[in-house]
Amino acid sequence: MGLLDGWASGYPHSLHQFLPSFSLYSCDCWDPETERVTFSDLMEGLVSNGINPFSAFGVNSITTKHHSHFSVPPSLQLQLHLRNNPHLVRMTNHSFKVSASSVGGPIPKVPHFHNTIPSKETIELWRNVDAVCFDVDSTVCVDEGIDELAQFCGAGSAVAQLTASAMGGSVPFEEALAARLALFNPSLSQLHNFLHQHPPRLSPGIEELVRKLKAKRVHVYLISGGFRQMINPVASILGIPQENIFANQLLFGSDGEFLGFDKNEPTSRSGGKATAVRQIRKAHEYKSLAMVGDGATDLEARSPGGADLFICYAGVQLREAVAAKADWLVFSLEDLINSL
Repeated sequence: MGLLDGWASGYPHSLHQFLPSFSLYSCDCWDPETERVTFSDLMEGLVSNGINPFSAFGVNSITTKHHSHFSVPPSLQLQLHLRNNPHLVRMTNHSFKVSASSVGGPIPKVPHFHNTIPSKETIELWRNVDAVCFDVDSTVCVDEGIDELAQFCGAGSAVAQLTASAMGGSVPFEEALAARLALFNPSLSQLHNFLHQHPPRLSPGIEELVRKLKAKRVHVYLISGGFRQMINPVASILGIPQENIFANQLLFGSDGEFLGFDKNEPTSRSGGKATAVRQIRKAHEYKSLAMVGDGATDLEARSPGGADLFICYAGVQLREAVAAKADWLVFSLEDLINSL
């Protein structure tokens, strides 16, 4: 039973540094002087609760005194979404329990999903797809583009609430899109300034995943309810041609004033991503196609004539209603990379 010697990929020795949102209380495996915890008890506590923080933080293995290389199985997915859940975790008698944060509040219910371990059929489909369609916001990128633009224009909070409703499926997408834009009416100069000051922030692993797919001669598409003007820089980084982008188009007048968005784009309305995927599949006669995303509109793409496989990526946002219906739920793009 060794003490943790270090984390892979240069992660620090201190558990407090590694998991700053965790609070460790009295437990017989915790050494307050060295800020270390016994390896076996830590693993037991994590695994018994289905929690894999290594994947969530981009770490897949650790090195210990008595275990030179311990790999964490990818099937043990992170079910407590730490990024958006500021509650503390208490470890007592070899197990982790969720406790209320220091500011009080109800203890959240930790979701459990049946689809974090892909079936053989799912893996086979993923390894043999002809094309993969990626959502952009909160999938390829770590931000929701319209929320960031709204924040830049001074209407961030109100727009973010409508985005959550749209992505969860509780409000028709076209209504939510029009309502969000009406809250801040971005001008062309504001859009240009935003793009200059806020370059794309890509999700960890997406560049490697796209490279590996392209090496296998898999065609890659970006399908988004966001805006083409904001997605073009993302496509440029990933080497995805403009004709493989399906997204909305902001419209501006001769003086740069905001006029609205192109309602002829299929992605401007509910069911639009499914329509775009069907168009892509029919035009190229793909035998199999996968959709990767986080929202209700991405889930809709899995339909007759559309995507055969829907993979829910919850590494940025976990939308439980969508995640529960996915063929495969992943919290790290490394799982998709390693399964190809």
